[in-house]
Amino acid sequence: MSKKILGIGNAIVDVFVKVDDNFLSKNKLIKGSMKLIEKSEFENLKNTIKIEKIEAGGSVANTMAGIAYLKGDPSFIGKINSDEFGKIYKKSLEKINVNFPYSERGENLSTGGSIIFITPDSERTMCTYLGISSRLAKKDINEDYIKDYEIIFLEGYLWDKGMSEEMFKHVINLAKKNGIKIAMSLSDIFCVTRHREDFFKLLKNDLNILIGNENEINELMQKKNLLDSMNELKNINKLIIITRSENGSVAILNNEIINCESVKVKKVLDLTGAGDLFAAGFLKEYLDKSNIKKCLQTGSKLAAKIIQKIGARLN
Repeated sequence: MSKKILGIGNAIVDVFVKVDDNFLSKNKLIKGSMKLIEKSEFENLKNTIKIEKIEAGGSVANTMAGIAYLKGDPSFIGKINSDEFGKIYKKSLEKINVNFPYSERGENLSTGGSIIFITPDSERTMCTYLGISSRLAKKDINEDYIKDYEIIFLEGYLWDKGMSEEMFKHVINLAKKNGIKIAMSLSDIFCVTRHREDFFKLLKNDLNILIGNENEINELMQKKNLLDSMNELKNINKLIIITRSENGSVAILNNEIINCESVKVKKVLDLTGAGDLFAAGFLKEYLDKSNIKKCLQTGSKLAAKIIQKIGARLN
């Protein structure tokens, strides 16, 4: 029997903190960015802040959690250790019925963590220690396990460090061999800047579905406005999903452009999980064979729900 969707990404525990813009300036952090840091810096930062909330995270894992919230049957592969953060991570996925076919390895790196600084405008800025998540490798991906899925969802962040790029390519080869669709999120604009050429090659040659926000898409296409980006993307013949915050979302498929309005919210508290939960709503409907407009609408509904709370999980 065909299984629905498998997410592969960085297994990261999120630490949420409220700060002002001065804090970002003082610590030389660019608002809205994700900065990779070492364990010592992560611990130093964690010990100097007032923590609002700690929960399991990671972009693709958040999307799988969102699909579970919608009563889907998602699985997730990511690398953790048997430390405190690893136990938090494993327990959180089990609690919300996300299949986690991975046993902790006795390696000498800690489970990854991300400090998420939330400023008064609800924007999030991240300092991430990848830890053992960056050691996710080709040997951790079992073809017998993944061959029956319909979609494998990957995150752009996997290209940032360690052995994950090789693993990424291995997964793509296995997916093609077994007739599995590959979907990918662009993760953030700085990630796109770091890997633009590689991501564009992936889009042209390997991906079936690409999900990104307006800024990420423009960076990928090296255009200053979305219309120019979309005109070029229409010729690539892939399903491309573009989120535009309060301006809604757009799908490009077979030279057709499908627009969807955003869902109005009373008060935005935290933008951390907006893209991840949009992807959850979209992919759940796509797996259920819904039309693209309905996929966009459900994505928008979930994104609207998550930005009204602190954190990136609804369940």
